[in-house]
Amino acid sequence: MLLTGAELADERVRDVRIRNGTIDAVEQELDPVAGERVVDARGRHLLPGAIDVHVHFREPGGSHKETWASGARSAAAGGVTTVVDQPNTSPPTVDGDAFDEKATLAAGSLVDYGINGGVTADWDPETLFERPLFALGEVFLADSTGDMGINLDLFEDALGEAADRDVPVTVHAEDATLFDESALNGDLGGVGTAATVDAWSAYRTAEAEEAAVKRALTAGAESDAQVHIAHTSTPEGIDAVAESNATCEVTPHHLFLSRENAGRLGTFGRMNPPLRSEERRQGIFQRLRDGDVDVVATDHAPHTVDEKRQGLVDAPSGVPGVETLYPLLLESVRTGELSLERVRDVVAANPASIFGLDRKGRIAEGVDADLVLVDLTSPREIEAAALHSAAEWTPFEGVRGVFPELTVVRGEVVYDRDPVTGAESFGDPVGRNVRD
Repeated sequence: MLLTGAELADERVRDVRIRNGTIDAVEQELDPVAGERVVDARGRHLLPGAIDVHVHFREPGGSHKETWASGARSAAAGGVTTVVDQPNTSPPTVDGDAFDEKATLAAGSLVDYGINGGVTADWDPETLFERPLFALGEVFLADSTGDMGINLDLFEDALGEAADRDVPVTVHAEDATLFDESALNGDLGGVGTAATVDAWSAYRTAEAEEAAVKRALTAGAESDAQVHIAHTSTPEGIDAVAESNATCEVTPHHLFLSRENAGRLGTFGRMNPPLRSEERRQGIFQRLRDGDVDVVATDHAPHTVDEKRQGLVDAPSGVPGVETLYPLLLESVRTGELSLERVRDVVAANPASIFGLDRKGRIAEGVDADLVLVDLTSPREIEAAALHSAAEWTPFEGVRGVFPELTVVRGEVVYDRDPVTGAESFGDPVGRNVRD
């Protein structure tokens, strides 16, 4: 395949040739060869495929919410070419057998993938670390979906095990002892009211995150483990990471939504950690712009509409987002809020560097041909009906985004959209474990 006249994130216009799954050449001008598919990319930007290091594809045990097939289709349609699945499935991925069960399901993925291992009181590190883990985590310092919260002693043991094997550790950092139980008392309102989700934000306090982030950073430094803080939702948490040797990620929902959206979202806006104040949201976005945020990952955590319509205490936490990662950030590029190079770095180059994916995250000769073609002049409104997750809803309904026209995984077209008609097609599953 030859893509001609594409503009890269650094504003160079180049032709890019793909051969045998890798980028064979990046030149100012390349001549087509016989039998080669040629894509006219003039007027469009060519980007490395996004690496979403934080998804929950729900299999095994939750296929009514998402499957590897539906989740990977959603990823491909959003320009995500590698996903990393978290361990809070059923059974949880805490031993070799559970890893193998998930790996069998993931083998049919449309995009490349990694599988994380989890930590519980009855985890089996010996068999778990025998498998090709992407990372350990997310390790839950407070309960979330799957009730996998652990105490500090077990966390420190897990850090030591991971450090001995040179495996990164992703941490869900909240301190449940600092949750405000009084916020859940009284009249919480109905499913669609501001009081509902706002109470959840008041309950899982910003102070609980900040304290847990600092505790995780201290424990990581003492064990010499590579620590990555998941879904950091406060400027204070980001600042603490920036002063350490660790890394952090933020989510699109913490970048683009706040407690001011509570009335529109209701229980559909319940997630862990929760939405923060508009002031904190702006602080997070500023830190993304300034370079203090290492990664943007989605924490794609789908639940069905019926599940999310339950009352605040019963509705599960989490929102879908893998398909809207690139579109939301690219819309911020279009409006001048972010640079294209910054977006490229936080969704592709930095995740690849942090997690040792030497063949991904860049447009350069010899690396995997994981590519996304977009037209920054053609945004559209995000509509749940047009997305591909089994969740069938989105917290970003009506928000503008810039969606891919073409997504390529190791040289294979996995998603193709006609920019004129909107007609879509998907390729065959080509995904493989990036640690194999």
